[in-house]
Amino acid sequence: MVASVLTCLLRGLEGVLVEVQVDVAPGHVAFNLVGLGDASVKEARERVRSALRNSGLGFPLRRLTVNLAPAELRKEGSGFDLPVAVAIALAVAEKRPPPRTAFIGELALDGAVRHADGVLVAARALRAQGVEALFVSPADAAEAALVKGLRVHAPADLAGVMAHLAGTAEAPAVAGLLPSAPLEPPLEDDLAEVHGQEAARRALELSAAGGHHLLLSGPPGAGKTMLARCLPGILPPLTLEEALEVAQVRSILGELGASPLSWERPFRAPHHSVSTAGLVGGGNGLGRPGEISRAHHGVLFLDELAEFQGPALQALRQPLESGRVVITRSRGTVSYPARFTLVAATNPCPCGWLGDDRRACRCPPGAVDRYQRSLSGPLLDRLDLRVAVSRPPLEALSTGSGAESSAAVRARVMTARHRQLHRQECLNAHLKPAGLRRHAPLGAGRRLLERWAEERGLTARGFHRAWRVARTAADLDGAETIQEAHLLEALGYRLAVHERAA
Repeated sequence: MVASVLTCLLRGLEGVLVEVQVDVAPGHVAFNLVGLGDASVKEARERVRSALRNSGLGFPLRRLTVNLAPAELRKEGSGFDLPVAVAIALAVAEKRPPPRTAFIGELALDGAVRHADGVLVAARALRAQGVEALFVSPADAAEAALVKGLRVHAPADLAGVMAHLAGTAEAPAVAGLLPSAPLEPPLEDDLAEVHGQEAARRALELSAAGGHHLLLSGPPGAGKTMLARCLPGILPPLTLEEALEVAQVRSILGELGASPLSWERPFRAPHHSVSTAGLVGGGNGLGRPGEISRAHHGVLFLDELAEFQGPALQALRQPLESGRVVITRSRGTVSYPARFTLVAATNPCPCGWLGDDRRACRCPPGAVDRYQRSLSGPLLDRLDLRVAVSRPPLEALSTGSGAESSAAVRARVMTARHRQLHRQECLNAHLKPAGLRRHAPLGAGRRLLERWAEERGLTARGFHRAWRVARTAADLDGAETIQEAHLLEALGYRLAVHERAA
């Protein structure tokens, strides 16, 4: 007796169709599971055996062989429990498996179907490969139902799954409901509370409008953290496709709940003790998404940048350029999306008071030099905007100067982004050099940019990044072409912040 059902193997944010083949033959009682499964897959034998018995389906006292094909790919995770159990039950009953139907889920010993990570990713991959129906746990039904054209069933236990397949009790399909985007995103930090920081506020607006990376340098208490936390409030809500991409990363990590789709942009602020794998991804197996992928389409805030481990910071360089992180292991390669806006904050020196007008710096010159050298040139070269932040006057904090709110700034940001997307179908920060020449011609300002770049020793990357910032400044002003004032503003942000503090 042979039966087979379909399921899915996850490799990053891609899914591979897996056929679970079962052969029940006479002979010595055995349960062999082959197909290059890891420890969690091999443990499925005990869970499946108990789940079948406790669901009233019985377990065949024969020679049982389960093959997970294709056999050359290593299988990971507990989501293979349900398809293995269904295939065994179908083989024992000598019934044909339902066409174009897949199964994903972990099984409890009593037969209950439980959550499995990555169901949204698997559901999208299965639908793209022609699967029309998917059985998952009730906890995973909402995220699977986000996939158009896929019929999702979520019986509570294995007995319910088999009853539906036998036609004795129906498990109704789960309706997929998309939440409506909020008219005004909730704000935890409003720019109206940021006083006396006009240069930093302007840099924040440029960062939001063009997707540019930002470095804030200044003494303790200058407001660097609050400025960073205000950035999500001036960004537009996610589009549907962006929200699905963010949800896929969270699905891989098992973080989606009953409401799997959110329109709020992610904001991640890992501690400076985070490991390289925790920041960019990796770990056991082929690796899991790190903080930069959790921040996809949102903001990654690295406070106390100079305190982060050197290897972790250097690992950011490739994702900052490409918008993806590639993790390579001996068993294969996976990639995760990492199109985030980086906001980094640092003190100008170990004590933090270098350049402050109210407190003297206590650091010897050598300590200041070592501290600033911990931030490598190649990393700093990828940060478009560098701003020296000073402590605001106390009277501005106590009286409140009527600073512009996040809502007002967000309106300008959304208008500028609309111009960019209509003109070139991407944000200015993501323009390639050929796109810059086509969509951001310099005209008479070309000599200014070239002369300034030569005098300051800008790299080719710095030259193009200043050019992109100038295009964003023009978009915020509603200008069709880049003016000299836009170039001067952009070039000013390429000045290293420690030079300004000195």
